Amino acid sequence: MTSPEPRGEPAPDSRPAEPAPDSGSAPPSGSASPSGSGEPAPQSGLRNPEAAVRGLGAGTLVLEAIVLLLAIQPIRIMGGELSGWGVGSVIALAVVAVLLAGMMRRSWAWTAGTGLQVLLLASGLFHWSLAALGLIFGGAWVYALYVRRTILG
Repeated sequence: MTSPEPRGEPAPDSRPAEPAPDSGSAPPSGSASPSGSGEPAPQSGLRNPEAAVRGLGAGTLVLEAIVLLLAIQPIRIMGGELSGWGVGSVIALAVVAVLLAGMMRRSWAWTAGTGLQVLLLASGLFHWSLAALGLIFGGAWVYALYVRRTILG
């Protein structure tokens, strides 16, 4: 003998299936990707993709500034000659990196960040280790640009 259904609730299979409410995050089924391949554009799944990308860029620049400032003394002690111009350029680059990190809302900040990486690489003329840092952070910046392009399109 089967137990009676609780009052107020129909049996699970007796209710007609209702479509899920549209959350607005999925693209319409007929939309095509920008590449024209007919596939839907990829969704990042982030609530605010612009803010996430800005955070990635700002975090990269702040980390770069910290490493540059912490690298001054070891370069001077172990690496040999780092002139006053070299120390000044490292401090200036770190200050510019922090300022750019605060301005990531502006579209030109990404271009300026790329210029900063080029300047860091060029500061390798003062000491070889600065060129090595330029290569490392240049690679991190290229990756941040790749993520930005992937998420924002």
